[in-house]
Amino acid sequence: MNVFSVDHISKSFNERTLFQDVTFGIDQGQKIALVGVNGCGKTTLLKMIAKIEVPDDGNISFNSNIRIGYLPQIPDLDDSLDILNEIFNSSNILAAAVKNYQSLLIRSEDQPDLQDDLQKAIEKVDDLNAWDFEDKARQVLGKLGIHDTSQLISGLSGGQKKRVALAKVLLEEPDLLILDEPTNHLDLTAIEWLENYLDSQNLTLLMVTHDRYFLDKVTNHIVEIDQEQVFRYYGNYGYFLEKKSEREQLQAIEVEKAKNLMKKELEWMRRQPKARGTKAKYRIDAFYDLKEKATKNLQKDELDIQTGMARMGKKVMEIKKMSFSYGEKKMVDDFNYVFKKKERLGIVGKNGAGKSTFLNLMTQKLTPDAGEVDLGVNTRFGYYTQNELVYKEGQKVIDVIKEIADVIKLEDGREITASQLLNLFLFNPKSQYDFVSKLSGGERRRLQLLKVLMGNPNFLVLDEPTNDLDIMTLNILEDYLDQFSGCLMIVSHDRYFMDRLVESLFVFEGEGEINFFNGNYTDYRETVKLREAQSSAKDNQVKGKESKVKENKQEKLSFNEKREMETLEKEVKALEKEKSELVEQLNNGSESHEELAKWSKRLKSIGGSIEEKEFRWLELSEKA
Repeated sequence: MNVFSVDHISKSFNERTLFQDVTFGIDQGQKIALVGVNGCGKTTLLKMIAKIEVPDDGNISFNSNIRIGYLPQIPDLDDSLDILNEIFNSSNILAAAVKNYQSLLIRSEDQPDLQDDLQKAIEKVDDLNAWDFEDKARQVLGKLGIHDTSQLISGLSGGQKKRVALAKVLLEEPDLLILDEPTNHLDLTAIEWLENYLDSQNLTLLMVTHDRYFLDKVTNHIVEIDQEQVFRYYGNYGYFLEKKSEREQLQAIEVEKAKNLMKKELEWMRRQPKARGTKAKYRIDAFYDLKEKATKNLQKDELDIQTGMARMGKKVMEIKKMSFSYGEKKMVDDFNYVFKKKERLGIVGKNGAGKSTFLNLMTQKLTPDAGEVDLGVNTRFGYYTQNELVYKEGQKVIDVIKEIADVIKLEDGREITASQLLNLFLFNPKSQYDFVSKLSGGERRRLQLLKVLMGNPNFLVLDEPTNDLDIMTLNILEDYLDQFSGCLMIVSHDRYFMDRLVESLFVFEGEGEINFFNGNYTDYRETVKLREAQSSAKDNQVKGKESKVKENKQEKLSFNEKREMETLEKEVKALEKEKSELVEQLNNGSESHEELAKWSKRLKSIGGSIEEKEFRWLELSEKA
């Protein structure tokens, strides 16, 4: 069943065309990721489908009575309410029924004539099975890191507001769920919960996200905005990259053929004026169509990061017995570490565990309560923060850079002007004189990153650098950071970004405790899961033993359990083989959309079966 259809829509802002004559649709149950470079119109398209903005031309038609849930990048909440009342202050029919019942219950004490209305309200809540809605709301908020539901919205940070808005839209259980960067401001635990939740729900989803692991697990279709058009891919992110490359190669071949053919047609068009009057109209029309194709610009603007780096001395930095607290809450407790040259560290931990505080202490924006941060003489920080880009009202893009320097020295020793450097960061001469206030979120982040790199740092500290950047820009940034020869420290909820760039982690456990882990984020999560499985298996062992059995005496496997272990090993091996074959089939693609969807669904099912069987095998192995 079709949920909505986009028919020949176009949208422009001033002289900038976002997309033109675009047509596509979404069927019930499809989970689609919308991708494209910053400024291509992804958020604008989501707003039009959410009925917040309208297209310049064309129309968007919806299935009758469809309920739409929309999460914007910057949510609009009622500052006068507390968190729980904000959740109830929505179009959610369950929330409305419970809220109406609670209101009538209070009023009916003084107004006996409301008893009939109260009875109807009770029946309505019964029909909707909504009695546990408040408990469910608290549970979802808790999973997203919001535990005190009595806090006023006005006292929340931007990230906390985003999480409340996300919980609110999930609880609405709409027919069509539209999410704009849902993983921004979530910690890694919350992202993994949301990932599993969306993957397991039978819903129709359209979202913009830069998180490639999240995109790969949750979505089964990708819609790309490119060259003012929409291109659709029936598969995961890896499949999209392969087919996108094939499409661009074919397009380049078609443009080259059109150029060669146009040379011949141009000679025909340039013949004597007398002859031109007798030309066939269809051939003249075909010439102009051919000219449009032949002159199509396929050149891609790509971020070119070429800033310099200050020389680093023998000593980088040493942290000695550092402690810091906010009131009675410990953020860092007696921390010691000696940083080495070219070290690449990631920081993980729940929101509020002290990650950003630690970065501010390390970069000497904050002073520790105890201990010290001993910097090397030549250590120069480049600190990219979560804070929004600071600029003056009415300031233009080029003015922001000229405040730092008119001329900048690159890594190869060349000097270039501020305008030339902006060009390398995808701000063309025209956009350099745009007002900063008109830039998209991703464009502002790009400008903020440029300001940091202009200082030629040799120790880069990046606090959530992936927020609002498109996937293509992230790939370029990752390539640059791969080659960066200084020290690197990253706080990021983007697991792919962390896996590619860091070699070890500081794990913030809470209450000021910081542990060192040698490995990237995926290594860390696998270690945690193994520990949890081992701990669970041991707990089950203890519970299964009788009190008279001594602690050091282990229970032997029964005959049936030994057979089960052997069977599990064979089953996991067979499933791993089937998984590899399916991945290969998906990469090769298919002309049948149904076949691709079937393969994708089976692949997810296999992943769950392997995890379940491996967990059971661990239980039995511990017992053995």
